[in-house]
Amino acid sequence: MKPKNIREALRGELTDEELAQLRAFDIVGDVAIIKIPERLLPKKHAIGQALLQVHTNLRTVLNQVGPVGGEFRTRELEVIAGELSTEATHSESGCTFKTDLAQAYFSPRLAHERLRIAKLVRPGEIVTNLFAGVGCYSIIIAKHSRASTVYSIDKNPAAFRFMVENIRANRVGDRVVPILGDARDIIEGQLAGRANRVLMPLPELAREFFDAALLALKLEGGTIHFYDLGQVPDLFSPSLEFVRRAASEKNVKLLGSRAIRSYAPRRHHVVLDLLISKK
Repeated sequence: MKPKNIREALRGELTDEELAQLRAFDIVGDVAIIKIPERLLPKKHAIGQALLQVHTNLRTVLNQVGPVGGEFRTRELEVIAGELSTEATHSESGCTFKTDLAQAYFSPRLAHERLRIAKLVRPGEIVTNLFAGVGCYSIIIAKHSRASTVYSIDKNPAAFRFMVENIRANRVGDRVVPILGDARDIIEGQLAGRANRVLMPLPELAREFFDAALLALKLEGGTIHFYDLGQVPDLFSPSLEFVRRAASEKNVKLLGSRAIRSYAPRRHHVVLDLLISKK
């Protein structure tokens, strides 16, 4: 009889105390990603097999060995059950995205945020996405808005390769323009002053590249979606203070703010929706 959940599948393999340590996991297409606590690593294969038992659509189970890091913000993964592959195809908001989870960062937990942004885009807008990854935000914007052009920038060659494939698969090549390179270099060299709306969906680098986001906007201004790291109890004020200092020569209006997800105790990824205009 198929177990109802992973804890039921692991009864007899893990103690109640060990079962309580199991954390939530992500499913990307037919691949699951779990972070197994160090003390449970000797039982990682049993945990992986239990996930395959419970979620019969899964092909592979990956254990995240280390944190997200490095130049391309990737994570070290190991196969603990199923096929020896880190590639996955994810469906979201009527779009499909192929990726390699070991070569390009991808999170299914951002689905609501990606669609939220797409629904804010107005007809005819030019959108510049500074950190596009495999193209999720850019493609969903093209599918769910009447943006005229979405410039989709990423410097990770593996992510760019999947982005190009995803643009083709989702049939948005008439509006999504994939660009391989460093966002600052691309803005300064090609895209300064073009965008009505700029996305910065990489909170670890958003402060470093905020000046590039300002440069990307049209001279009269526009909207920036600024993703940052916030801490309870004051999630948003430090981010807003930074923005106002960095854009001191502009008018900055906060259109909205929200916590997107928790990434550590009392710490969250947050976003500020900002209207930038000339003084």
